[in-house]
Amino acid sequence: MSTKTIAKGILCGAIGALMSTAAIADDMKLRFAGVFPIDHQGTKMMQQVAADVAAADVGLKIEVFPANQLGSGEALFEDVARGNIDLASAFIYADTDPRLEFLSMPFLLSGWDDMENTLLNIESEFNTILQEITDEYGVRVMAQNPEGFIGIVASQEPENWNTFDDKGMNIRVWSSSVVKSMVETLGYQATTMAWGDIFPALQSGIVDGAICCTKTATYSIFAQSDVGTHFVEYNSISELTTFYASQRTLDKLNDEQRDALQAALTKASEDFFAYNRENDDVFGQKLLDKGYTILSLSDEEQAAMAKHVQETVWPEMAKKVGQDVIDRLLAAKSQ
Repeated sequence: MSTKTIAKGILCGAIGALMSTAAIADDMKLRFAGVFPIDHQGTKMMQQVAADVAAADVGLKIEVFPANQLGSGEALFEDVARGNIDLASAFIYADTDPRLEFLSMPFLLSGWDDMENTLLNIESEFNTILQEITDEYGVRVMAQNPEGFIGIVASQEPENWNTFDDKGMNIRVWSSSVVKSMVETLGYQATTMAWGDIFPALQSGIVDGAICCTKTATYSIFAQSDVGTHFVEYNSISELTTFYASQRTLDKLNDEQRDALQAALTKASEDFFAYNRENDDVFGQKLLDKGYTILSLSDEEQAAMAKHVQETVWPEMAKKVGQDVIDRLLAAKSQ
């Protein structure tokens, strides 16, 4: 082989290496913030999204930051709106806009099929309303993650737990006047508290319980750490985290990158829903095995509670979210 041929080969190799380096340098990196613990299934779904986007090979890389590493769920929406964070997996609180209280509407849904049709379906009236609101803040709803119905995690059995009488307990609620009104209607005292403060507050006895979690999350977050003794299964509000993105970030992506990102998020959303639906009873049994007591309403008690809350809480809720929003939700439900 001649010296000229060798030199040509070296030059081609160098150019190829430079081109490869340039391609890597051009890969866009997105920060994906979440609130679930590192070993939670919700975090595994975030990691799945990152892996699927990387496998699509569209010049896009996602860095996952679970467990409130980039801020609490209460703070993430505004950070995403500003473009400080690209993607989030979290509940959208109503701190930014009171109309978002409709996300906490109690006794709107009655089961897993209802969750699938109303929450998982990104084209439902529920999600259309949400997107209309978040559009005003430059936030795009990419997919929804219904996890089941939340209950009350408690350190003791509430008095009169299946009636509207005083429960003799102070429980944590998230920053929602609707949820606060609902639990007070049920006979509890309510203390508003951020998600990150629940565990130590319950552990130390600052509160007697918290409305916060599905059976799956109750086991993963509380029971495995020997915190709490009871789970009150009211089935009033569905646990819902949302995959949402900064519109500023999406505008920087090309069509191929946006498509790959959407496909990965949609798949993770569907997989997460299937996991939670299949494992709801499994984690209920795990709670029992850890020594928890699960308190469940009879069908008659459930219907009476739903009717009472709908009649007392929904009218007050309409003042915050708008009667038109309530009407649209109920009209879609009746179809």
